[in-house]
Amino acid sequence: MTKSTLLLACVGPMQSWGTRSRFQERDTEREPSKSGVVGLLCAAVGRDRKEPIDDLTSLRMGVRVDREGLLRKDYQTAQNVIVSSGGSVGDLVSNRYFLSDAAFLVGLEGDSRLLQRLHASLARPRWPIFLGRKSYVASIPPYIKDGLREGAELMSALVDFTPLVSDEELAARRKRAENGSRAERIRFVLESTSPTHEMRRDQPVSFTLGKRAFHERFVVTEYLDISRWTGKGGQ
Repeated sequence: MTKSTLLLACVGPMQSWGTRSRFQERDTEREPSKSGVVGLLCAAVGRDRKEPIDDLTSLRMGVRVDREGLLRKDYQTAQNVIVSSGGSVGDLVSNRYFLSDAAFLVGLEGDSRLLQRLHASLARPRWPIFLGRKSYVASIPPYIKDGLREGAELMSALVDFTPLVSDEELAARRKRAENGSRAERIRFVLESTSPTHEMRRDQPVSFTLGKRAFHERFVVTEYLDISRWTGKGGQ
């Protein structure tokens, strides 16, 4: 089986990639979660919640953080909320965290034939695509024309591809690094095949309503000095 890497962009004014959300507290990780990306792919191919997702979860995922974004909180209230016991609890406060103006390059490594199908689906998604929550739409399409990197390993595909931020933004960051006023590094979060000290509970097992299940997934974080990063791949 020939392995390749599929790249997709997650860029938007608002993104949220929760992995530990409970009741009124809706969290977000600092980069796209695997459950969120698999859900995005399911929307692209038009796969129902009840259908199996084993082929998608078997893909090894990595993320390149082009812009970290700012962690923000959306404060919401709901009135006359009915609890499971049937009684009204009145107003309910909900804290929903999200990332503002973040930019991520997501890579999925696996079987070339599967990635080819996913690449075609991203070009013409069957259902709307969003960045973690249905109200968070992408500012540029996740589909990247030259995003299918045949025979490329995950990390090399992420490192080599064109930055998702402007040349001016990169130049400003490189200047800060040269002046020593600020440490500027590109962060990579790579799925690990062996246990590490970093764990995410975002490996989806099922999206079926009432039977949603997730397993742990190990990752490793690596950094690349921005002065050494060229990102010469094409879009």
